[in-house]
Amino acid sequence: MTSKNTIFAHTNKNANRMTALYFKEIRSFLSSLMGYVIILVFLIAISLFLWVFPTEFNIFDYGYANLDGLFVIAPFVFLFLVPSLTMRSFAEEKKSGTIELLYTRPLTDMEIIRAKFMASFTLIIIALIPTLIYYLTVYTLGFPPGNIDSGSIWGSYIGLLFLGGAFTAIGIFTSSVSDNQVTSFVIAVILSAFIYLGFELIYSLDLFGSVDLFIRSLGISAHYSSISRGVIDTRDVVYFLSLIVLFLYLTKFSLSRRKW
Repeated sequence: MTSKNTIFAHTNKNANRMTALYFKEIRSFLSSLMGYVIILVFLIAISLFLWVFPTEFNIFDYGYANLDGLFVIAPFVFLFLVPSLTMRSFAEEKKSGTIELLYTRPLTDMEIIRAKFMASFTLIIIALIPTLIYYLTVYTLGFPPGNIDSGSIWGSYIGLLFLGGAFTAIGIFTSSVSDNQVTSFVIAVILSAFIYLGFELIYSLDLFGSVDLFIRSLGISAHYSSISRGVIDTRDVVYFLSLIVLFLYLTKFSLSRRKW
């Protein structure tokens, strides 16, 4: 019984330390002006496309009460937003020399990685919350008010969260392989863009016959589009969770190689 209590106490202490690191990461980001600028730029960019620019995504010009434009534009903005949030995760620690101090914490590599991942993911949620105003606005503008496919919209929000989680895991990984934040940012953008659109592009070339659909299923776009229809398919959920876990473990492998 004592042994079980000891294990429970040890696990509880580690959870508390991981939580402390999680909040430290969030405070560190929000204590700088850059953090607010990144989130503000995201919201302004989305707003301009939905309400101002005369594009096919403009809600007033489109004439229908839906938010399809938001969920088409947001992934492309995420390609730059998420790497901006994650590029400092490990790159800054290594550049400033605080990575050694981080390793002295009584936490495993995976616990440190999870804390940083969850902190960045929380910031993505914070950036998305104001966009709910768009939903309320379109809901009100519908004729009659409320004439909107809410199921599809909430499904699309869930898709955005999965997408944000995948990009976050990729960004955390690229931050672990570079000592420079800008390099980490660039690699994250390129890698995220390839996994999001690259397989879709290969599929569109129709080069591999019956294997084309499998190649398409390796990319994020196919699974994001599926969830955005408002139907949560287990295969899509498993894909996103597997992608997140893969890059978190690649991060662990990258960090373990750099230890002296």
